[in-house]
Amino acid sequence: MAELHTKLKEKFPEAVLDLHDQNGDETVVIAKSALLTVGECLKNDPEFNMTVLIDLTAVDGLDMGWKPRFQVVYHFYSVEKNHRLRIKVGVDRKEATVSSLVKLWPAANWFEREVWDMFGIRFEGHPDLRRILMYEGFEGHPLRKDYPYNQRQPLIGPQN
Repeated sequence: MAELHTKLKEKFPEAVLDLHDQNGDETVVIAKSALLTVGECLKNDPEFNMTVLIDLTAVDGLDMGWKPRFQVVYHFYSVEKNHRLRIKVGVDRKEATVSSLVKLWPAANWFEREVWDMFGIRFEGHPDLRRILMYEGFEGHPLRKDYPYNQRQPLIGPQN
């Protein structure tokens, strides 16, 4: 049986930029423009049947000199087939946007809000993209490597 990441490369040869398997964890790096198409395949194709979005996060590669600077990382799981797959999408600092997967996996709603709040990566098509951990008046995105850790934030008072 072909491995999941190999199957994905066969279905989307133009979209798959890199793939690897380390300690049984299959990872596929895809083009940002193909995220929705690949996501629909992972969810609806019986070969993959990824019914669960386990997690969605981001990594800032500033200190490592990554180009593009950020990676949005998705962890998928198929309950029926008991297999997992990690998808990574590169996101540039200047165009820090990626498509929302909320319509395919409703659990993406809070995950995407957290990534927006902490890293400043926008999710196009998200139904309610607003801060989830920090308060609305907070300036910046604290998990970016260039965020000034000693920056003073505006004080907020009681909300009426």
